[in-house]
Amino acid sequence: MFLNGCLPATETKAIPVYFWRVSQLHRYNSGHANDGAPSRRMRTSRIKPVLVVRNSVSSFSSSASSALVQTTISANLQEKKKKKKGTKKEGVWRWDAVVAELARYGDSADALRAYASMRRRDVGPGPSTIPCALKSCASLGSLASGKILHHQAIVSGLDSDVFVASALVDMYAKCGSPDEARKAFDEMPVRNVVSWTAMINGYVQNGLAGDAVSVFKAMRAEGAVDVDSVVMVSGICACARLAEMNLVTGLHGLVVQGGFESDVSVNNTLLDGYAKSSGISDARKLFDEMTERDVVSWNTMIAVYSQNGLAKEALDLFFSLIRDGTVGHNAVTLSAALLACAHSGALQTGKCIHNQAFKMELEDNVYVGTSLIDMYCKCGKVEMARKGFDRMQNKNIKSWTAMVSGYGMHGRGKEALQVFHKMQEAGVEPNYITFVSVLAACSHAGLVDDGWRCFKSMTNEYGISPGVEHYACMVDLLGRAGSLDDAYELIRGMSVKPDFIVWGALLGACRIHKHVKLGEIAARKLFQLDPRNAGYYVLLSNIYADAGRWDKVEKMRILMKKKGVVKPPGYSLVELHGKINVFLVGDLEHPQHKEIYTFLDGLSTRMQVAGYVPDIRSVLHDVDEEEKETNLRIHSEKLAAAFGILNSVPGSSIQIIKNLRMCGDCHAWMKLVSKIMNRQIVVRDANRFHHFENGNCSCGDYW
Repeated sequence: MFLNGCLPATETKAIPVYFWRVSQLHRYNSGHANDGAPSRRMRTSRIKPVLVVRNSVSSFSSSASSALVQTTISANLQEKKKKKKGTKKEGVWRWDAVVAELARYGDSADALRAYASMRRRDVGPGPSTIPCALKSCASLGSLASGKILHHQAIVSGLDSDVFVASALVDMYAKCGSPDEARKAFDEMPVRNVVSWTAMINGYVQNGLAGDAVSVFKAMRAEGAVDVDSVVMVSGICACARLAEMNLVTGLHGLVVQGGFESDVSVNNTLLDGYAKSSGISDARKLFDEMTERDVVSWNTMIAVYSQNGLAKEALDLFFSLIRDGTVGHNAVTLSAALLACAHSGALQTGKCIHNQAFKMELEDNVYVGTSLIDMYCKCGKVEMARKGFDRMQNKNIKSWTAMVSGYGMHGRGKEALQVFHKMQEAGVEPNYITFVSVLAACSHAGLVDDGWRCFKSMTNEYGISPGVEHYACMVDLLGRAGSLDDAYELIRGMSVKPDFIVWGALLGACRIHKHVKLGEIAARKLFQLDPRNAGYYVLLSNIYADAGRWDKVEKMRILMKKKGVVKPPGYSLVELHGKINVFLVGDLEHPQHKEIYTFLDGLSTRMQVAGYVPDIRSVLHDVDEEEKETNLRIHSEKLAAAFGILNSVPGSSIQIIKNLRMCGDCHAWMKLVSKIMNRQIVVRDANRFHHFENGNCSCGDYW
């Protein structure tokens, strides 16, 4: 706590240097008025003498940490006895300038130390000193120091000042105490637009979007303040968090009424609000109507498309930005575009964006670097991802997690664990998402013992309570390994209520091991939790089909029809010369469909000679075997593979993205094709990556 201590006697000699430093900052700023706040590197290079004193100042909070509370309280009483009003006013003014300037340049710790020095010299706070100090507390998340300042504001009679009170609301909210912020807000005798904005933002920052919207509505109902663009942005952010389209639409109307429709920051927030409320088309309409767009506008719209799986639209917009040339792009732009490449498997486009990042010297940017790792992993190039990962100088938790996840989805569990352990050795603590990634890696590689160790260490070593995602990974791990009863017992003993993710993992395991009874238990739960998801009906139908229970298969078909549940169409993507080609089941729309089917017919004979027997269990319909074989022939991944072979250099690899899980027949077919055609075929399905080469698959038939 920066204020829970006092300056040692030797410190008082260094205090005037604060004033010297502030004057240097003023002089620097006056000469660079158009440059914005100078960076720390620039400032320290110009005023190196300050560093000597700053080091001694920085040490006081740890060397003397118990007396300032009493000192500051007694100083308040002593001020009432002082009669030298002129001297005190001059002292307050000088210290106001010091604290304000340090806070302005983001030197929050030094701002609080300067404030502590001021109180140690019996100089009382002014109405502008406390807000600046509170701003520094908020920046540091120092709630204890903020409470001391609150007490001093009360003793000094400044707590009713609208600027002090607004700063208190902001401080409490940013220090994670929204209830204290609301109490300070409710006690304000007068509120201005800053006060309302602080309270709305405070609720949003603490995940209380509903309360934020209520405050915004109360502000509108009172009509006591004029709404500006800043509070409008805060209100839209709150509505966006609730993901309620009617609220966002209503605020859009207020934007127009208030004359903010040309304000780019307001429009950017509206874009995000529409996107979070599933109004993607509304967001694009607004984007197209904007009279002014900045890089945030473009980034937001590209990210909206990328995050919603609309990779083509995202990349089209990205290249429109590049061609337009009037607005520059930055690290956020590249990260959003790389996400689109990752979703669609657009490796060549991703490489082009990587080259752009290199030219912009953003390759080592932590956000771009992490996005590159994710893109290369999801495009099947995990070795390229690892090269980028090793090159990164500054890795954050997301960088480490992306690499763990990348190895996991490729079935390389041992390497995922090695990265996980290196992360721990580097002093980076795994978080909730990291453990999801490492447990998924263990599941895909069948590492049961390692999975159990990681699952237990999550709570025992890091104090992270397992969530449904972690339990789902463990159920998947045990289920795939054939320990279905253990998986079911784990579900029954969960510390949180199992959801569709957990029961879905059990149902998938029952499909692999043909366990009808447990499959029915899991399916019943899923039909209650997520009745519109066709995938669960199909999985149970597959279990029945494997068991030859065609009467049950027919009942499932009737049930789906009765409930209006429609199975999503399977499709596969393959990139050629930077263009994404999409294939549906039985596709007859692709320009090369005749050549593709001719190639498959010719390949069929060679496959049979090599020992291929169609796995007709994957076909649900109770029809003759010849018709089932025909149905298997037109699966989208087979069409995509044939297209790739026809249009690429012999011996080159082919990469396919499949939206659903590969069926057993397609998996066996891909293995044989890789051997017959001497090709590496990489398929990313809904579960994981499959690297087919020389008749084998990297998953070891474990998927």
